[in-house]
Amino acid sequence: MDMVEKVKGFLLEPKKTYVASKEDTLTDAMRYYIIIAVVFSALFAFMSSLASSLFSSMMGSKQFGMMFTPGAEVEEATLLFARSLILGVMGIFLLGCILHIFVYLMGGRRGNKQTIKAVMYAATPGLLFGWSPFIYSIAALWSLVLVILGIRELHEITTARAIMTLVIPIIILFVIAAVVVFMIFQGASDWTPIPTYGHEIIRQ
Repeated sequence: MDMVEKVKGFLLEPKKTYVASKEDTLTDAMRYYIIIAVVFSALFAFMSSLASSLFSSMMGSKQFGMMFTPGAEVEEATLLFARSLILGVMGIFLLGCILHIFVYLMGGRRGNKQTIKAVMYAATPGLLFGWSPFIYSIAALWSLVLVILGIRELHEITTARAIMTLVIPIIILFVIAAVVVFMIFQGASDWTPIPTYGHEIIRQ
């Protein structure tokens, strides 16, 4: 299955495409992911630089004390592209390894490579359309659905178990965030200002 067929498959027929990709190596999946990550990073860098340039021209760069050279936008776009691509590749491996813990807890025994493959292929809509703020939410949601489908097909577990591999870490993160917020507010409520005895003595 070539690149274009895979992209169309994961967007329109994900179950069939995941089944056809079971024998793909991690290298195959990584090559596919890097290609669409390059597309995303390029579009993201271009759109971000364009928005920054338009904002600066509208507001006036001198108001912010900024001096733009002719090549500044190109340099900024290049840095954004490189940063986005590097973080994307590192992040997808980290996400796959963390997610595999919960896949294993839910009975997935096909190895962490299958989990990473599922996550890489599931990134298709998010990377191809996530650079646009207008359809980012839809693309991200579709990517989450593809993660569930990928885990189900590549690990051959039930849909309910595949869903739980995402639900459990989300609940854990929510609980941790709630505890942190509670501790912050609790600490703020317990704090009392130090009396300014020195000022009272001076006034006396």
